[in-house]
Amino acid sequence: MTAPNLESGTATDTIAAISTPPGRGGIGIVRLSGPEAASIAALLVRPHQPLKHAHARLADVIDIREAADAVQEAADSEGARARFTSIDEALVTFFAGPNSYTSEDLVEIAAHGSPVVLELLLRRALELGARLAEPGEFTQRAFLAGRLDLTQAEAVRDLIDAQTLTQARQAASQMGGALSRRAAPVKQSLVELIALLEAGIDFAEDDIDVTPQTEIARRIDRITPTLAGLEASFARGRIVHDGLTLAIVGRPNMGKSSLFNRLVERDRAIVTASPGTTRDLVTERISLGGIPIELVDTAGFREDARELLEEAEQLGIRRSHEALADAALVLIVLDATQPLIEEDRRLLDAVEGRPAIVALNKSDLLTAESESASASQSTLAGLPALPTSALTGEGIPALRERILALATGGAAAEPGMLTNLRQHQAVTTAHSALADAAKANAGGIPHEMILLDLYRALWALDSLTGQTTSDDILNLIFSTFCIGK
Repeated sequence: MTAPNLESGTATDTIAAISTPPGRGGIGIVRLSGPEAASIAALLVRPHQPLKHAHARLADVIDIREAADAVQEAADSEGARARFTSIDEALVTFFAGPNSYTSEDLVEIAAHGSPVVLELLLRRALELGARLAEPGEFTQRAFLAGRLDLTQAEAVRDLIDAQTLTQARQAASQMGGALSRRAAPVKQSLVELIALLEAGIDFAEDDIDVTPQTEIARRIDRITPTLAGLEASFARGRIVHDGLTLAIVGRPNMGKSSLFNRLVERDRAIVTASPGTTRDLVTERISLGGIPIELVDTAGFREDARELLEEAEQLGIRRSHEALADAALVLIVLDATQPLIEEDRRLLDAVEGRPAIVALNKSDLLTAESESASASQSTLAGLPALPTSALTGEGIPALRERILALATGGAAAEPGMLTNLRQHQAVTTAHSALADAAKANAGGIPHEMILLDLYRALWALDSLTGQTTSDDILNLIFSTFCIGK
């Protein structure tokens, strides 16, 4: 990626890109940012009124047929309009730097969403001296100019990629600086402790007392719980951000596909009375409490008679085993009207120690006596067991709640959660460094050595917001953005 000047946070060139998704639509936007954004835009459109900061102006999109130098000469003349043919109408919004998204002069041309018109505008902008923007370069310029910190920049991408309302709310909270505000008091306390120790070392010959060991321990103990809570927030933040995969497994004819359809609330998987209907994996993404969960309906496990099965069903069972191994959560479906057999027990053993739930399906077929016995069976092989009926819908709400509880692990939603591995590694490093500083202080280690650990914690917190993040990491992060953002 050709990036803006990393030291000054300013750009010397003007970038342009189509900021709306490919294809046809009601509106399409071409975006320009940089020192020549306004002058280039003046050769692409002819506004009915002069451009003004933060005001939208109706304009004609020019179908230019002359060479660029001729257009440049005629642009300001009275007869210029006669030389141009309008190909579209657009709304043009100008934002003068530094009061723009990128802190540079920025122009957005909102024309009709015709790929032909948008490509014409972009092609002409490039001919007039703009450069095609790299993925995420608009947001990268905003970051380098200090308009956003790195957690807010990442939230821009997360908001664009959001698939559930909870994900969108989480991203919007991060864009507003929730994570930065949560980390700020920790950093401030850390800086104050470092300054205290540095003063004791630098002015040891003056009348400044060396900070007592108990005071250092007290200050570290005050920082640690907040940092630990921030680190723990990753448990739920990652799930909200990335979602989970739930594999639905069991023997043939247990009602797996019927439960699958109940959970997705439509007839997604084929259901028949014949065992072995599902020959391949069927997947569908749903949202439970705002958590994106990918459900995987698998072929029925038939271990004992595998050599007698058709090749297609054998391949389906093999893929079922792979799905079982890869899934973060497992839903084992059993027939509530049948006793456990060896294949059921093998499945229960296979998920030992893993997040799993047992659905005792077909509970609507139970007699009064067996229903009473099933209701009292709240666990099976140490796993939560819930009576369900894919036919009537009985127990489905409770199953959804149990899946959601299992997915989140009981972690509560909170503002300023860590949502990706980079953020988690930064906070984990800071927490570990602080623990090392506490251990060194308790062992009577000189303050110069304690400061090394404290500075390591401070550097890690700075990398969280991007103050000390390397160019390679920045380029990697922004390269995952869409072009035009």
